[in-house]
Amino acid sequence: MNEEVYQHYRKEEQPFIDQVYGWMQQVENRYSPYLSVFLTPRQAMIVEQLIGDSETILLQLFGGYEGAERKRALLYPAYYEPNHDDYETSALQIVFPAKFANISHGKILGTLIGAGIDRERIGDIITDGDSWHVIVDFGVKEYFKQNVTKIGNVGVRLEDLDFADLLESSETWETRTVIASSLRLDTLLAKVYNFSRQRAKDSVSSGMVKVNFMEMDRSDVTIGENDIVSLRKSGRFWIESIDGTTKKDNYRLTVNVLQV
Repeated sequence: MNEEVYQHYRKEEQPFIDQVYGWMQQVENRYSPYLSVFLTPRQAMIVEQLIGDSETILLQLFGGYEGAERKRALLYPAYYEPNHDDYETSALQIVFPAKFANISHGKILGTLIGAGIDRERIGDIITDGDSWHVIVDFGVKEYFKQNVTKIGNVGVRLEDLDFADLLESSETWETRTVIASSLRLDTLLAKVYNFSRQRAKDSVSSGMVKVNFMEMDRSDVTIGENDIVSLRKSGRFWIESIDGTTKKDNYRLTVNVLQV
């Protein structure tokens, strides 16, 4: 059965697909819920698709707030009624002298991972341009509070935060119609960011590009619907739909682009 499913996804996603089937099997065998780590949007989509219309396993995704990017998946049997505590997720506020110092998403994430915690146990990092909040696995919350006292050269303090007080993300997305001669990675990078194909190829070869949050070293790989492409320091985009072709046989695409 897995082989039939594999054909609908990228080869590098096969281990994750196997993992999800393992979660599903665990729920069926133990007749109890299973909580995942924080998933990327692409991984969350795969989980939703694999569970599909299952009558024995239900799914809820939780990332702390409406519109969260990274979410935990709770798989559970039909009899079970999930509650907030099942998601084992906490919110923290980063307290620092904002008038005199600056911190950034990259520095925050680097500090948290540098503290010895896996990326998968850290959810979204949210800012309104001034303040910063971070969603984490409940199990690492106290560790972060005790051990993260500096981000870069800025002294900080992490404090508990109610989910009701979370910031609204300042991220904005623009929906565009893009006409492209192919669905190759380098072609789409050049079209979306308005630079040359050679620059796009150089960006890929220098490790600046990720597809579905995994580094991609091939500029000729085909990008499909729901694939998320990230370009370091430029943001990311994903193809919402492939809307046919033009008279010149170019692809007409609906693309969502993160504004940075």
